[in-house]
Amino acid sequence: MAETETLTERQQKWMTSVRANLEKNTGKSLAEWVEIAKICPEIAPKKRQKWFKEMHGLLQNSAMFVLAELDGPSAGHFADAVPLRQTLWADPAQRALFEAVEAAVLTLPSVIVGQRKGYSAWSREFQFAAIKPVKGGARLGLAVSPGADPRFVPYKASDGWSERLKASVLLTAPSEVDGALTALLKVAWERS
Repeated sequence: MAETETLTERQQKWMTSVRANLEKNTGKSLAEWVEIAKICPEIAPKKRQKWFKEMHGLLQNSAMFVLAELDGPSAGHFADAVPLRQTLWADPAQRALFEAVEAAVLTLPSVIVGQRKGYSAWSREFQFAAIKPVKGGARLGLAVSPGADPRFVPYKASDGWSERLKASVLLTAPSEVDGALTALLKVAWERS
């Protein structure tokens, strides 16, 4: 990976704020919440969050923070990016797509690589691009208008990344990371 940072300064401040406010807002420390999380009967992330809200009144961001602490790197924790990336991009054809996009992205200065369990993302102040493996290739999302390129379709919640990424495109060959797409990556980066 290009940089060791996986969170923007803003994201780091947000995580620090969630941690600091958890005890203040709930009366329980992070360690106490982790102990409570251990008895959660649910396995799926959304169901676990719902359980926290219904049983303990803990809202989504706080619940996600507690669950990340409980589950650690195996659950997609930000700090363990290299194994996440290797697992996500294990398919050679999809990895070639990812590498073509990342090569274009890393020509831009001050890029922060943000590896998640289900996708790889790039930020400056805000996330400006993300890519995830999908059947038949990889889906690239950009913080540009869907009308910026005829290949683009509008953001869908199922994409799973930041809503700032308004447009996405299915990539099936590394050659599709052409001059037009590289220029749009730069536009998205400039807006972040």
